Amino acid sequence: MIYVAATATLVGDVSLAEGASVWHGAVLRGDFDAVGVGKDSNVQDNAVLHVDRRMPCEIGDHVTVGHAAVVHGSEVAGDCLIGMNATLNSGTVVGRGSLLAAGAVTRENAVFPEESVIAGVPAKVLHKVDETLWKRIELSWKIYRDLAKASLPPRPEMAADPGKQVRFEMSEEFTRLVRKG
Repeated sequence: MIYVAATATLVGDVSLAEGASVWHGAVLRGDFDAVGVGKDSNVQDNAVLHVDRRMPCEIGDHVTVGHAAVVHGSEVAGDCLIGMNATLNSGTVVGRGSLLAAGAVTRENAVFPEESVIAGVPAKVLHKVDETLWKRIELSWKIYRDLAKASLPPRPEMAADPGKQVRFEMSEEFTRLVRKG
């Protein structure tokens, strides 16, 4: 099962894997490309996941996307924690086991290695994730997995549906400009 709050908004090509949860006020917009949320991952209150043409938003397994975070056309590998009010701009890639601090803002097309602590405006790697932070990442997704089961309505899994994507030339041109960045 997956868990989606009644006040969450899911539009277009959105897929949610087993155990994923989407919380109050969150918006997942797969209008120009796909949004995918992995197993046991959570998208907390008022977070936004959006895409550009050929720049999907991919959230791996066991990921926490914190309250009011924005993940735009980016890839977050498994076992990550994206802090509250963080912003991942188009083309960002966050490696497995990383923590992006609250309020951090990535540059377009930024790539961060595995097990990185990332912070700042613009965001940069500060150091590697230590044992304490690793435990915090793990507890975050586990707590929200269990909280979702206790408090949100269950639904069957949501599979990807590219037919729900919108296509028009301006979105293609915008993506070309971002990629040249």
